[in-house]
Amino acid sequence: MKHSNYLILILVLAIAQGCEPNDKRLEVVVYETSIAGKKLSRVTDFPETIGRETLKIVPEETYQTITGFGGAFTEASAYLLNKMGKENRKKIIDAYFSQEGANYSLTRTHMNSCDFSLNNYSYAPIEGDKELEHFSIEEDIDDLIPFIKDAMEASEDGFKIFASPWTAPPWMKDNNDWVGGKLLPKYYDTWALFFSKYVDAYKEEGIDIWGFTVENEPLGNGNNWESMHFLPDEMTYFVEHHLGPKLEADGKGELKILGYDQNREHLKEWVDSQYKNEESAKYFDGTAIHWYASTFEVFPEELQYAHKKAPDKLLIQSEACIDAEVPVWKDDKWYFEKEATDWGWDWAPEKDKYLHPKYAPVNRYARDIIGCLNNWVDGWVDWNMVLDKKGGPNWFKNWCIAPVIVDPEKDEVYLTPLYYTLSHFSKFIRPGATRIGFENSDSSLMVTAAQNEDGSIAVIVFNEDDQSKSFNLSLHGKIKTINIDKQAIQTILVANLQE
Repeated sequence: MKHSNYLILILVLAIAQGCEPNDKRLEVVVYETSIAGKKLSRVTDFPETIGRETLKIVPEETYQTITGFGGAFTEASAYLLNKMGKENRKKIIDAYFSQEGANYSLTRTHMNSCDFSLNNYSYAPIEGDKELEHFSIEEDIDDLIPFIKDAMEASEDGFKIFASPWTAPPWMKDNNDWVGGKLLPKYYDTWALFFSKYVDAYKEEGIDIWGFTVENEPLGNGNNWESMHFLPDEMTYFVEHHLGPKLEADGKGELKILGYDQNREHLKEWVDSQYKNEESAKYFDGTAIHWYASTFEVFPEELQYAHKKAPDKLLIQSEACIDAEVPVWKDDKWYFEKEATDWGWDWAPEKDKYLHPKYAPVNRYARDIIGCLNNWVDGWVDWNMVLDKKGGPNWFKNWCIAPVIVDPEKDEVYLTPLYYTLSHFSKFIRPGATRIGFENSDSSLMVTAAQNEDGSIAVIVFNEDDQSKSFNLSLHGKIKTINIDKQAIQTILVANLQE
């Protein structure tokens, strides 16, 4: 449903309830997802209670402009969709990209293979091919490209795509391997050409690329799957002297280049390098980050630092998932319980283990997205859109959880609570929206708010507690009592009706 339709719905409700123009009652539409079983369900019953807290929306206080929300097109997800029946394939794609679904607006994909591929591959497999005369995206023709094109067809509003390489082909690297190593300086120009050719190849398939991250996880991944290492100044040099100028020379200067693309705890040193002077900053449009450094810490100090360093640049959360877990099948309650563990539960250094306790997956998503928005992040992108009951396919057996889990053998689909949690943001906070201020008297509730370009306001409230809460929502002197269930996330849509 379009936002203009939401505004009409709110006004119709006001008329139906006999509200006069000067009535002090705030008209809202509320959706909730909860441990009790609500799944982006409409909530209309708000019983009166005593001693309520207050949540005041302050639209005059403005922050970042929103780029979008979404997930990643991976070969693993595309492969699984190809194995599903026609009806369920469409159901999943519509769930993510239609206006009736999550209406994703910002997406990512991988260049060459990644861990969530079926095997290692490169678009430039011929050793010594410095001019990339044999460049080909043939590997993507049967899976990734049909997935993206079906999503484009389902999306009425359209969405942005940025691409990330996990590694250059081994022959361009100092260790001649898929894993680890560095790009040889003699191939810097060839690797920059690779990005340009990728854009052209996808354009020929009818797919426009919006931008890139320079390298997925340049600090490495423990030498487990595809990777290629950069130090901050090495990446800055590559972008400043090779990638940026090449794209510009090829008439692709409008493409976004995002630096870094790894965990937030190291963000400061990377933005210091990217934005150390006008020449280095010229080609960087922003910075990409991941969440894997902690299951609960948002790293607000690092995010605030990055924004202050370059207030006009993008700051996009480019990857997040419930990692190191096999999916729990058709058990919604598990996703609200603190039973999940991540890679750091077993492998984090002793000094960092406190950052990796057991956690509830829904809580982690809700807390992180709200915390990111409240600290200048303008885009938030999940990892795989679809995985199987094992948490793959993944050639390294690096099992993870996606918001949608499928059983291709039985042609069954499970939309987990993570899907609905993400939808609370992607569906109602649209590209071009502006995050706005609020005053919240209940510190136990996590809150963020944004005003869309059509004037509607989306307020996201997350209640992690084991008891329901009540508060007075106010805007321009109008008030509405809202009740939120225990362990629940709400989106409250408000028409910005001036007094």
